[in-house]
Amino acid sequence: MKAKVSQMFVLGIVVLMAGCVDSQKNIAEKPQTPIAVIFDTDCGPDYDDVGALAILHAFADSGYINILATMASNKHDLVVPSIDVINTYFGRPDLPIGAPKSEGVNIGAFQKWPDSLIAKYPHDLMSTGEAPDAVKLYRKILSELEDTAVTIISVGFLTNLGNLIMSESDELSPLTGKKLIEKKVKKWVCMGGKFPEGMEFNVYMDSIKSIIAIKQWPTEILFTGFEIGVQIKTGLRLIEMPCKNNPVKDVFAI
Repeated sequence: MKAKVSQMFVLGIVVLMAGCVDSQKNIAEKPQTPIAVIFDTDCGPDYDDVGALAILHAFADSGYINILATMASNKHDLVVPSIDVINTYFGRPDLPIGAPKSEGVNIGAFQKWPDSLIAKYPHDLMSTGEAPDAVKLYRKILSELEDTAVTIISVGFLTNLGNLIMSESDELSPLTGKKLIEKKVKKWVCMGGKFPEGMEFNVYMDSIKSIIAIKQWPTEILFTGFEIGVQIKTGLRLIEMPCKNNPVKDVFAI
């Protein structure tokens, strides 16, 4: 689980390189149009997703990506408020947040940081249950986009993506979830799995939806496995920084 922050950096570089690589210089250059991203996170049970969200916002602040939504794949009551705190801190208080309304994983943070986070920093959503249905939010956003316009990045359970695959046509789009993904999603970048083989937390916690999402996904999937991020340790330089009232620093310190 603690591999996520460094893996989020890897995921970000993967997205940028895929969208704006200069073949001569072999570096990622800022695209003329920021890459549209939907970010799907369990925001716990570990603290690492807070770092992942910080990196996401840093890429957006630098003009590399455009964050369309941040989805919670974890049903625990404090997950959406924690995401809302980070979005608000980085100047995006109105960024849409969705959460599962079906059965799914409900697991809190082992290090007990969400309580401190939401008590100290401003946010509007008080519980995960207040967020709209993640599948409905996915379908709304996708239906309004140009074709192959978005990259989905997941750093948590695959509940929402499995549910999206299985969704039927509705008032938002006449397309099924699978057809909507096929039409609108360029690629899915997934922090999941352990390669060449092995059990991995994000995949097995909701194994049924993981099987559905991975086997039925109609566009490209790019995996970064646990074995990548686990080799890179992060956090000590952050908590030693002199800045105060920074939710990312506070969470890592806790």
